[in-house]
Amino acid sequence: SSIVEELGELFVHGIAIKPGKPAVLGHLGAVPCIGVPGYSVSAILVMEKIVRGIVDRLLCRNSKTEDTVEAVLSRKITSTLKYREFVRARLSYAGGRLAAIPLSRGAGIITSFTNAHCIIDIPQNCEGYESGETVQVWLLKDIDTIKNLLVVTGSHDPLIDEAADILKRCASGHEVSSAHVGSMGAIIALKSRQAHIGGVHLLDEAGDYNVSYLKTHFPEGGVVLIEGVGRTQGLMTAPGNPKAIKGFADIADTGISYVNRQRGSGTRILCDFLAKKHGIEEKTVYGYNREEFTHTAVAALIATGSADMGLGIYSAAKMYNLDFIPVANEQYDFICRTEDLENEGVQAFIDVLKSEEFAGRLEKLGGYTLNKPGTIKAKI
Repeated sequence: SSIVEELGELFVHGIAIKPGKPAVLGHLGAVPCIGVPGYSVSAILVMEKIVRGIVDRLLCRNSKTEDTVEAVLSRKITSTLKYREFVRARLSYAGGRLAAIPLSRGAGIITSFTNAHCIIDIPQNCEGYESGETVQVWLLKDIDTIKNLLVVTGSHDPLIDEAADILKRCASGHEVSSAHVGSMGAIIALKSRQAHIGGVHLLDEAGDYNVSYLKTHFPEGGVVLIEGVGRTQGLMTAPGNPKAIKGFADIADTGISYVNRQRGSGTRILCDFLAKKHGIEEKTVYGYNREEFTHTAVAALIATGSADMGLGIYSAAKMYNLDFIPVANEQYDFICRTEDLENEGVQAFIDVLKSEEFAGRLEKLGGYTLNKPGTIKAKI
């Protein structure tokens, strides 16, 4: 801004939009000058909302009209009264309606823009919108493409990426849009019709997986449990196990730095279950409340030396060449609304689970056992 002010005329330094507030507007002689913010998302929005309009006017052409649709907001979003705010969001089409799922708001998180399907435009002097409220969204992708997306959410596992890749290659016309929100997040997403399929591995007090949770959270029924895979959870440590970790009880040892999964994830539930079983209190474990959202994120921290150990699946440990101490065998399954079983995308995903190619890829990843994946194992 100081250069524009020195060499020309500065009109504005800072505009009431977010992201994009640091933008500069001025001119150098007869040449308009626009200073674009350094953060990637801020830069994109300034280019779209300001630069595009100026260029259109200079070229004497009509500005492009934004494609907008109505969507139901999946959760409450708050906004400051000072700015017009543009919130990135993903869309899911399930149960005959569009749901908007807000993404991270960081101005420098470029993936929140590349992964977004739409922008929620919150006017200045508005405090935001409530969960369940219908809002207008500005589309970043074609609506037909969005309606063909198969939304898979819930617990993280690399097998989701493998299944998505196979589905994309088989020319079914469907692609997977995935989000790692934990097993309980999968249940919430299905209840609010934000997803077609959810990945779950929820351990109950009796030591059984998934069924009791579905009965509790879907008392009215209308949901099915689809056979997934058996997998091994264990403690991931640096190569060579320099801390000489022998088992789960060692997480409370002095000098051990732990990294955990987020609350609501199946792995966190397993961790809490094991801690209770061993009589370990959270406050005695350094790093117990340090949370990551995926197995690979936990593995990456251990591989870089930022943590000594963490609970995760064998395939993640193998990816990062970590040592692995098996702790428990568990069942990772999929849940789906009964009415969505007729959805072509859901059927295509189930076919992938049953395929030899899927089995072959899991064998390469390691740490999985298969027992007729894709079959219906329970109807609630």
